[in-house]
Amino acid sequence: MPGLKRVFVQALTERSTTLKDDLGDIRWEGNKCYKYIQYKEGTAAVDGVAGEVAYYYTLDGHKNNQVSSDLSDSIEIGAGVLQAALSDNEYGWVQIKGPATLTIALTAGADGDPLTPTGSTDGTLDVTTDVTDHVCAYAGDISDQEIICDFPF
Repeated sequence: MPGLKRVFVQALTERSTTLKDDLGDIRWEGNKCYKYIQYKEGTAAVDGVAGEVAYYYTLDGHKNNQVSSDLSDSIEIGAGVLQAALSDNEYGWVQIKGPATLTIALTAGADGDPLTPTGSTDGTLDVTTDVTDHVCAYAGDISDQEIICDFPF
């Protein structure tokens, strides 16, 4: 596909203190899509855990490609599922499209439910209850903590 980057320096599960790819790079592998981001711990100093959900960090997080697992420092817009354990200002990948298995249970829900950061706890998602909630994924097999990612990029 012309115009799409095909070679990436940083592995999906690698963490780095230096920028190895371009922030915001989009990467397809099979039926899954990933985005290269910078992690921010936020005011609660929450480290990122591989397999947990991250949210766009503060109001400018989306345009700056910065994410956090600290829901209180987000604008409640899901950014993706972390692929590595990340600390403050480290770089890595989040999965934004396709099937994923979380390492943390959803706050609530049943198979097929639309999911949102609103009402959840750090690192996970909850069932959307309001038309203004940001839907970023759908519950797959909830007993196995599987979701279908549809995070914005």
